[in-house]
Amino acid sequence: MPLVTVRVDEKLKREMEKLTHINWSEVIRNTVEHKIKEEGGRNLAEAVLLNERLRKKAPEGWDSTRVIKLWRQRRL
Repeated sequence: MPLVTVRVDEKLKREMEKLTHINWSEVIRNTVEHKIKEEGGRNLAEAVLLNERLRKKAPEGWDSTRVIKLWRQRRL
């Protein structure tokens, strides 16, 4: 497993050392994992909002079938 170093000040380190029953590596690992999942969800939500903003309704009378056929004919 790769190693990641985290710097904390002396006071915080002393407080951590008092709590010997806590696995600080696990706490930090879980916190990082949670933050990554949170950001991933946020990115998805932003993508959905952006998609909704960009989506436009077709003009009245728009016939997508006709347009597709037209483009297919141009390829030939």
